[in-house]
Order: sequence, then C-alpha cells, then structure tokens
Amino acid sequence: MPRPLDGRLGGALPGDGTILGVRPSRRTVLLAAPTFAAGAVGGALWARRSGDAAAGTPGAASGGELAGPTAGPTGGVAASTGGGAAVIPRGPAVVTRTAFRSAARGRDVSMVVVSPVTGAVDGLPVCLVLHGRGDDAPRGVALLGLDTALADAARAGVAPFVAVAVDGGETYWHPRAAGDDPERMILAEVLPRLADQGLHTTRLAAIGWSMGGYGALLLAQRHPDLAVAVAASSPAMWHAYGASAPGAFDSAADFAAHQVLGEPPPADVAYRIDCGQSDPFYAVSRQAAGELAATEHGFGPGGHDPAFWRSALPAQLAFVGRALVRAASPGPRPTAG
Repeated sequence: MPRPLDGRLGGALPGDGTILGVRPSRRTVLLAAPTFAAGAVGGALWARRSGDAAAGTPGAASGGELAGPTAGPTGGVAASTGGGAAVIPRGPAVVTRTAFRSAARGRDVSMVVVSPVTGAVDGLPVCLVLHGRGDDAPRGVALLGLDTALADAARAGVAPFVAVAVDGGETYWHPRAAGDDPERMILAEVLPRLADQGLHTTRLAAIGWSMGGYGALLLAQRHPDLAVAVAASSPAMWHAYGASAPGAFDSAADFAAHQVLGEPPPADVAYRIDCGQSDPFYAVSRQAAGELAATEHGFGPGGHDPAFWRSALPAQLAFVGRALVRAASPGPRPTAG
C-alpha cells in the first residue's frame, strides 16, 4: 500500500538572497538602506532583549534560507500601528530569525518574524505561520515567499500585522507521547517572547499548509479564545487513524483526541480553506469548509504543492488582515455566503 501523502517536500526552495536579522524594537525600528551589517546589529538587539540567539550571517535562499530585504532606495508607504506612525518600506518585509531552547519541545528551535513595517510596531497583531511536514520555520517562510507577499499585501492596503513562523518538527502540531509539545511551545514560549517585543498576542490568526493547515485548524479548535481567524491550505486530515500518514499520530486514541473533521466550529473564529482540485486532501478540505462555515474558500485548479500555496497566499493575507481588524473593533461575525 502506498504511503499516505503527508506534505513532505523535497528539493531546493525558490529564491535567492541573504538572511537579515533586523529586530523590530519595542518602540521603533530604524532602517536606512538595508544591508547585512544593519541586519546583524538588529538581530543582536533582539537577542539581547529576549535572551535568544539571532541569525546575522548571509545564506543562499536557494538552499531553503530566507530571502530578506536587499539594499535599495529607502522610503515607502505610511502606515498606522498601535504604537504610532510606521512605514511600509519598498521591497520585501523586514525578516528576523532567532533561536531559543524550547523546554516544551526539548530542543533548540528557530523562530522567524516577518514585519511589513518599519517604525513603531507596538500593538501590531500577530499571525502564526505553521509549516508543513519536512519543513521548518526558515524554509517555510522562503517556500511561501512570505517576506515579499506580506509587504505587497500591506502596500495594497491590508492592515499591517506581523507573521511569525516557528519550528514544529513533524509533530502535526499537537502534544506527542514522547514529550514533544509544539502547542505548549506556542502558548508558553513563543507568545510571551512576542509580547515582550510589544506585539499584540491576546487574539491572533494562524495560517498553515498541509500538516500546518491541520495544525492551524486544530489550534483554533482547542483555543477559540485565542484564535480570531485561520487560513488553511491543503490541510492534511483523514477520516480514520489507519489512513493517516505514518507518524502523524501516536495511536488511534491520539488521533481521536485531536480531530477537526466532524467537530462543531468554535464561535467567533473566521475560516478560509484553500485546496487544489488535484490535491489528495481536496475532499476533506471541502468537508472542513462546510463544517466550519468558512466565510472564504478557494477550490480551483492545483495540487499539493508550493505553487498552489503561494497562489492562495495573497487572498489569505487579506482575509487575515480583515479578521484582525474586526477583532480589534468587535462587530457581528460574518456569515458564509
């Protein structure tokens, strides 16, 4: 019997450039023309405040590293944040990569913060980015081209928010019998670090693809008081434990305890589901969209691959931006059309 599709990706990732570790400070981020030297200084500032190690060395994005801002003219589009005036710069968003020792996961993990603005960042909301199986936080950001997509969205008028990716291993984003607990890492380790930088973390959004699409849906299912919105691409879900990807769950009981399909939707969480018509998870994605009363969806041509996930990303970022604005100014929850 063929191994069930689990979202694992192989091969080089697209793009090339250098890693820049520019820390968005608690009050302001001051950038001239971005250079590697400026990135190293910014990363060091983040590390000093949070106690984490910041990446500040160049690396080829074609091998799965981040494509960060490149040297070029300064200036950009004015934006407003909870902390005051800010600027959406020309070119890609500001990318910061840090590392910390996760007690919840029992290992060192990477965290990548992508901010579309320079200037005041206090009060900006957060969207978690949950990667697929076989990826990690840096590769996931590069795979989506998230630094470019988030900056483009902000320049197009989407209310600014910060996207944050973190390593989830191959846990399927739920606590495992061996003690690896990515959920606790997010709640007890990632969110406090982001709050320390002045970001708004009491209500947030999540996006993800494949394993991470399932993980984003599961996070909202288990923590509806935290999640405002979820945008899931090709969520890796199955109707039975025996059909699931090897290693996705510890046992039939673990599978049953972490179900999304067939569960009632939590109140006050908005959903967008995207899946290509040639994707093996197409049927379960359509089922999830119906059961969760998704207010938006995209079920056009495409497969279980980065090309489809990148094509869905602009609409997902716009969806997340609108949901985060509504959360800041609560009103009636939209209904499916």
